[in-house]
Amino acid sequence: MKGSKFWLVVAFAGAAMASGAVSAQGNLKIGVINVARLIEEAPQSESVNKTLTDEFGPRQRDITASRQKLQTQQDTFTRDAPVMGEEERLNLERQIRDGQRDLERTQNEYLEDLNLRRNEELGKLQRDVLQKAQEYARAQQYDLLLADPNVIFASTAVDVTAAVIALLKPPAAARPAAPPAQ
Repeated sequence: MKGSKFWLVVAFAGAAMASGAVSAQGNLKIGVINVARLIEEAPQSESVNKTLTDEFGPRQRDITASRQKLQTQQDTFTRDAPVMGEEERLNLERQIRDGQRDLERTQNEYLEDLNLRRNEELGKLQRDVLQKAQEYARAQQYDLLLADPNVIFASTAVDVTAAVIALLKPPAAARPAAPPAQ
């Protein structure tokens, strides 16, 4: 359905140009933004990454510690199994098996939660970034601003991604001053 909307916009723009509806008032001002680059290079994306790292870092460290503990148990089993008593060996095998199952479950829950939160944060970021792109288009009096995934070709002359990224950055007065060169 997304593709059909794009072609509808292209058809509308083409029909408007062909009918002279736009050319009667002057040249049509068209811009293109690369949404992936916009989101990747937006200063806010660093904040999103830090938020996710702060939120999920402790769980990742717990998983790493569990993985190391399990590896130690497996190394112990491999090394000492021939000299262990049967009950001791069976207990260690059960601990390893239970530990692997718990680790797998914990990793799956972690990944599900991380992906859910990442999608939430990226959704917010995408909305903010696209809102800034709309503000830029209005301020610069663009007639049409297209998002890159649906554009087959666009010259660099109509790519306004860098200008929108600049708009996303805080004003120079709000940024900390660079340390003097030594």
